[in-house]
Amino acid sequence: MLARRSGASAPPPPKASNDFLTLPWFSEAMSNYIRPQIAGACVFFTVTLANRHSQLLTREIAALRAAVRRTKAERPFAIDAWVVLPDHMHCVWTLPDGDRDFSTRWSVIKARFSRAMPPTPRRPSHAARREHGIWQRRFWEHHLRSEADKTAAIRYCWINPVKHGLAAHPEAWPYSSIHRDGPADWP
Repeated sequence: MLARRSGASAPPPPKASNDFLTLPWFSEAMSNYIRPQIAGACVFFTVTLANRHSQLLTREIAALRAAVRRTKAERPFAIDAWVVLPDHMHCVWTLPDGDRDFSTRWSVIKARFSRAMPPTPRRPSHAARREHGIWQRRFWEHHLRSEADKTAAIRYCWINPVKHGLAAHPEAWPYSSIHRDGPADWP
């Protein structure tokens, strides 16, 4: 709890009960987040480099593809969409029936890619965790609950390079699954 300085005025009373600042989850720490465990799920991911100004993912696309290919061979999953931008990537995966472990797959992909990169100086916290410091420690995931959600997530992947000003239209970006399965006239 923060101590008030002497002479400071009292904080204003909370607003209406539907104000987001008064909701119980707002003040709770996110450290207890538990990822959903849904076998065979279709999931949208965002995975980001620690350095948001880096161009490592597109510069080292062959190493990333090799890491994904090898991991997918050992722990199968379907790639419904994927786009790689210089400092982050979005993808939609469908896990096999009875399988819900996407976290291990991401851990292996990130580790394989990191090991393929030349060594760089690391902070002590990265060395203690045996991390290379290339990736943000976590990733963002959203379970897709309908075909409409899945279609929207796939389209988001494809349009993302345009949104970031990297391409004039989705097909112009070379690191996208739109070349594999997107309609020629989209959008």
